[in-house]
This record gives sequence, structure tokens and C-alpha cells, in this order.
Amino acid sequence: MAQYSLEISYLIASIAFIIGLKFLGHPESARKGNIIAAIGMFIAVITTIFLYKSPEGKPLGNYVWIFGGIIIGSIVGTLMAKKVQMTAMPQMVSLFNGVGAACVALISVVEFSHYNTTHTGDSLFNGLTLTIILGSIIGCISFSGSIIAWGKLEGKIKDIYLPANQLINIVLMLSIIGVSVYLMMQPSANLNLLLIISAISLIYGILFVFPIGGADMPVVISLLNSFTGVAAACGGFLYNNQAMLTGGILVGSSGTILTILMCKAMNRSLTNVIIGAFSNPKTKKADAGGEQKVVKEISVTDCAVLMSYSKKVIIVPGYGLAVAQAQHICHELEKTLEEKGVEVLYAIHPVAGRMPGHMNVLLAEADVPYPKLLEMDEINPEFSTTDVALVIGANDVVNPAAKNDKDSPIYGMPILDVENAKNIIINKRSMNAGYAGIDNELFYDPKTKMLFGDAKSVLQKLVAEVKAN
Repeated sequence: MAQYSLEISYLIASIAFIIGLKFLGHPESARKGNIIAAIGMFIAVITTIFLYKSPEGKPLGNYVWIFGGIIIGSIVGTLMAKKVQMTAMPQMVSLFNGVGAACVALISVVEFSHYNTTHTGDSLFNGLTLTIILGSIIGCISFSGSIIAWGKLEGKIKDIYLPANQLINIVLMLSIIGVSVYLMMQPSANLNLLLIISAISLIYGILFVFPIGGADMPVVISLLNSFTGVAAACGGFLYNNQAMLTGGILVGSSGTILTILMCKAMNRSLTNVIIGAFSNPKTKKADAGGEQKVVKEISVTDCAVLMSYSKKVIIVPGYGLAVAQAQHICHELEKTLEEKGVEVLYAIHPVAGRMPGHMNVLLAEADVPYPKLLEMDEINPEFSTTDVALVIGANDVVNPAAKNDKDSPIYGMPILDVENAKNIIINKRSMNAGYAGIDNELFYDPKTKMLFGDAKSVLQKLVAEVKAN
């Protein structure tokens, strides 16, 4: 009876995950989807703890350890979620992703160490061994890669290019495959071989994320997230746990689809992502020794007049908006302009910010109507009929070098066509290069004027001036 109840609870949890994912597809229903999926996870965890019995009929036991871990993990997770700023969300996602992947990798090692007591065949060439090895490989790659991604997003780790980086990664991949096949041909479980595979996988995860930087980081975060989902699905196969299997498949498949879509949006090859070499180190640095270029500045008052008498304004939000926590005042500027009859739209680049959907979440937090957030394909034709394009803290996603400069590390990346607007106003703290570390020709365009200062402070002054006009 307990076994049937457990399986039914897994079915309920799986349905909750699917419904939750469906609701997560739209900002207005995302919170409800998150709650539904969390309830499904709660049901799966509680029923596993109290209803699971081993083939010998023994309950799970170890309740002190289990609930001790749940309590500590819940406290740490709650504190981190409350403390973390919106700008640091990508780092937290990377960290949590790495912890989940490490958990799956450890499960694989522990279960493999018990393998000889249940194995009866001539070799380990079977589905169970393959599942354990895959869980270890993918979990280790995702763990080390996520930790490096966290360090890079935190600014603690710089982009590192090794000689023949791609070749090294390919050799590591072939080594992982070769040792895995050799292990499966053994008559008994050899834990040392699995540990060797895990160690090579950890190194591969580090080296494949090391050279990636700039606007390519969101793609890598999405890929690592899908890896963790696949690793969790391996754990579901291992324990015959349908809820874990369904959750892992949903995370892995949705993450893979998102990665493919982002690769398409960035004009990158998925193969190039996996072997870990997006950027060209020879052209990575900004041009520091070229001709002296001049930019034109604009005052807040002149900017307010220009925007107040425009018919259409497009706001291009970027990481600088998130850092300044200026999303609410940005929404107020939008409403103030609309009261004067100005049409206001937002241009959302797929990799604006530090992770997929970063800008959408940020602006949804300020109650910006979702229909106003237009993706790149929808908004780019609008720039040619726009009076003012206001770029707030965005850099790489509006850099024409992606279209014009074949030596640029972001060449080929689709960008927002801001240069087609009649007037371009760029709000930045300084003339420092963006996250990709390269200069932006848009700053020197004859139609461009720079509005220097912290985004929140500048927008507050701008709102006041627009109201006064």
C-alpha cells in the first residue's frame, strides 16, 4: 500500500512540475507556477522520506540527518534569497546550479561503490552502469563549470585562454569517453576508474568555461543549467524515482531548448559552445592605443525636452539599470512620457543583463506591462521610426562592431539596431568598456549624445524635468 501511495505521490508531483513550468512561461503567472512546482517538490520529498521502503522492507531511516540537512539548507537558501540583489541573481543561480550538480555526482560515486554487492554479470556493460557514469560525468562538468561561471560573474576570475584550448578540451572529452568504455568492460566495479573519470570531467568543466566571457556568459549559464537537469534525470533512473526523473527531464530539455535558441540569437554554434571557445583572445582587449575619439554630451534638461516633444521613444535597458536598481523610476519615466502623448516601448535583447530573461524579470518587478517588452526581432524594425532611443546601462548588445568589425570578439552576434534611431542618448557612468571589454563605435556616432551618471539619479532628474516641460 505504501509503495502504491508513493508512486501516486510521484505522479502528482510530476503533474505539478509540468503545470508549474507551463505557468512559468509568462511573467504574470510565473509566481503561481513557482509555487505549484514547489508544492510538487514538497510532496515528492515528504512521501519519499516516510513511505519509501527498500526491497527488504526497511524504511529510509536516518531521519535526524535528513531533517537536519533540510533545515540547514532551508535556512541558508532563505537567507541567500532574501539578501541577494537582483544584479547578483546570475551568480546565485550559478552557485545553486553547481551545488545541485555536485549532489548528483556524489550520488553516482556512492551508488557505484555499492555496486559489487548487487552486480552478477560478466561485465558492467548495462544501463545501470551507463546511468551512473553519465550522472558522474555531467554532474562534475556542471559543478566545476558553474563554480567558474560564478567566479567570473563575481569578477573574481578573469577570462583565461590556454594555448590550444579547443584541442585540450577535445582530448579531455575523448579521454572521458575512452575510460568510461573501459570501465564498462570490467567484470566488477572499479571505483578508482570512476574517480578518474570524475576528475577529468571536473577539469573539462573548468577549461570549457575559462575562456568564455562577455555577452556569451548567459549562453553558458543556460547550458550548465541543462546539464544539471540531465544529471538529475540520471539520478531519477538510478533510483527509479519518477518525480526526480520528470523534474530532471523538464529542466534538461527546457534548458537545452533555451540554449539552442540563445545560440541562434547570438549566431553561435552549439558545438563551439561545448568545446568551449567562443572568443578570440587576440582581439579581446579594447582598443587603447588608437586615435582619440570625441563624444558629445547632453544635459538632463535638453534630454527631457527632446523626449517630451518626441512621438516615439524606445528604452534599451541593460545591466547598468539593474546595478542602479532604477527599474521603478524607469517605469515612472515611461508613464510620464505617455501622459504627454509619447509612445514608449522597451527593447529587450536575449542576453541583456547576465542571464536569460534578466531584464524581463527586472522590469516585471517594477510592473512594466509585459506587452511593452519587445524582443529583438519585433523591436529592431521600430528603431527607424523612433525619435529617441534611450540606452540605459547597455553596451555590448548595441555595439555596431558585431555587424561591422570582423576582428571583434562579438562579431556575428545579432544586436539591437539602435543606430537607426533619429536621436540616440546613452546613459553610462563613464566611458569604460562593457562586459566584453571592447570599445563601442555607437558612442561616437554623430546622432549619439552621452548622458553620464548613475542611472537611478539621472532618471529621477529626467522625470522631474519632463514633468516641468
